[in-house]
Amino acid sequence: QVQLVESGGGSVQPGGSLRLSCAYSGSAFSIYTMGWYRQSAGKERELVASITSGGNTNYADSVKGRFTISRDNAKNTVYLQMNSLKPEDTAVYYCRAGPVYWGQGTQVTVSS
Repeated sequence: QVQLVESGGGSVQPGGSLRLSCAYSGSAFSIYTMGWYRQSAGKERELVASITSGGNTNYADSVKGRFTISRDNAKNTVYLQMNSLKPEDTAVYYCRAGPVYWGQGTQVTVSS
């Protein structure tokens, strides 16, 4: 049984930084492509960043150069470092493992 638990969300001023973590419990973490998604009010959930089992990364154009996804297979954890945050980054951020498993989400609010 796979479970994903996100942490690290919160409130920050524009230009600030946050680091999200997603702890994976279960087997076979290292084989999964892991992704971070976000959903803001009235909008569809969208991909923010993903990282394959081999470490290849992909980013939404809106976060390129500001966000960095990484994974630690020894700790079964994936991270999202978010820098230069903007109000439009405000959303609930979700972790995803493969095509099936989702975390419960963590709120990120960027506001002055």
